[in-house]
Amino acid sequence: MTNRRMYFKMIASSILRRKSRVTVALLAVALGAAVLLGLSAISRDIPRQMGREFRNYGANMVFAPAGDNAKLEIRDANRAAAAIPADSLIGMTPYRYETARINMQGYDIVGVDFARARKTSPFWRVDGKYPEAENEILLGADIADFTQLAPGAEMSMTGRAGDGSRYRGDMKVSGIVRTGGVEDGFIFLRLDDLERLAGNPGTADIVELSVAAGTDELNALVSRIGGDASGITPKLVRRVTQSETTALSKLRSLILLVSAVVLALTMICVATTMMTVVMERRKEIGLKKALGADNGGISMEFIGEGVLLGAAGGALGSVLGYFMSEAVSVNVFGRSIAMPWYFPALAVLASVAVTAVACLPPVRRATQVEPALVLRGE
Repeated sequence: MTNRRMYFKMIASSILRRKSRVTVALLAVALGAAVLLGLSAISRDIPRQMGREFRNYGANMVFAPAGDNAKLEIRDANRAAAAIPADSLIGMTPYRYETARINMQGYDIVGVDFARARKTSPFWRVDGKYPEAENEILLGADIADFTQLAPGAEMSMTGRAGDGSRYRGDMKVSGIVRTGGVEDGFIFLRLDDLERLAGNPGTADIVELSVAAGTDELNALVSRIGGDASGITPKLVRRVTQSETTALSKLRSLILLVSAVVLALTMICVATTMMTVVMERRKEIGLKKALGADNGGISMEFIGEGVLLGAAGGALGSVLGYFMSEAVSVNVFGRSIAMPWYFPALAVLASVAVTAVACLPPVRRATQVEPALVLRGE
């Protein structure tokens, strides 16, 4: 039998003779690896997942007219938006603002593509329905409360077109929008209807974009678009991007802290188990030393047990960690986790490293065993 085969046979025999203690350590390593893998995968995937969640709070980028331009061309905005990766651009909505009168009272009216607005502003709450047919409008909650109008009500709206002429349209209220923000003070209608009434088609005052990307990537996009697009000034909605950055930073710090605590507890459990094994095997260690075994050989034996324990626990923990991270992602974000193939391998390597380090104090204790004292029963 070769030395290598003998070495592995000794390690396996030692582990099998102490199944109960080794099982406890194995489960500790497995749980540590599971938590480490799961939290690492979640931490890596958090920007994508949280970015999608934050998009429910509105757009995080806007296109405004550059320089002294009063309006921006929607076709220019479309060309500028082409610089944003398609899988990151969740929605893009142009808004056009005008003034009009209803029952001799002046109001701010907004032309918008409602199908697009539902992507960039999913926080809108509509009592009734979004405008679908021609000359249907959406009243802000404040205006609805002031005018006492409800879905189904009809009215006449008058205003001045871009060429100076006046227009008149018979409108029907399809719904009431409530956001708790400035939207409650506007009257919304389809952009096509506003262009037909007020003229100047293909223009907007502002374009809102919802982009699933981190702060650094958003800043890079703003710099690139600002340098390439003419007539457009891209800007970030700071209150949204800063809130997203702060939340992600705190969540990642929490994950790092939990991972460190779990690894420390795993190391303590393995070290305690191996220290107990050393104390139980003092006579065996003393006999080996009396027969000529050196400290290096004894150290390699215990470290080998720890490494084998770490590899087995890491492999088991990788399986558990994948299902744990998948369950957390599906239940919290409603989406599957995106886990790189190399994460399980890194979890196994981390488990081996942790158990190897945890074995150092017990190994030091084993090398300090005095054969003469142990064999005399002292």
